Amino acid sequence: MRVRQTVRTFAVEAGLGLVDQTKIVTAASELARNTLDYGGGGEVRIELLQEGRRHGVRLTFEDEGPGIPDIGLALTDHYTTGGGLGLGLSGAKRLSNEFHLESTVGIGTRVVIARWK
Repeated sequence: MRVRQTVRTFAVEAGLGLVDQTKIVTAASELARNTLDYGGGGEVRIELLQEGRRHGVRLTFEDEGPGIPDIGLALTDHYTTGGGLGLGLSGAKRLSNEFHLESTVGIGTRVVIARWK
């Protein structure tokens, strides 16, 4: 819940409209849940972005969990190793303007997303 509230605050500060705020907050919620459920916890960093006239928010989620053995499969809609719907990673990707995932088995996972105005 804290991640959702903090991300919304940053999104408002970046000047994102309501639809873009909702998209980045929803993506953040999914990734925070994955960080807890699959990564055993971790960190999130939130940054305001500015490139010329563009403004946005970048979120970086990192954990030291078991890692993702097959990233392509993990990004497939409805694939899950838990009891969920299997839409967390693929949904977060769709809701973001930028999406980068790197993971090493036995070391952990890092997901970086951004949403721009």
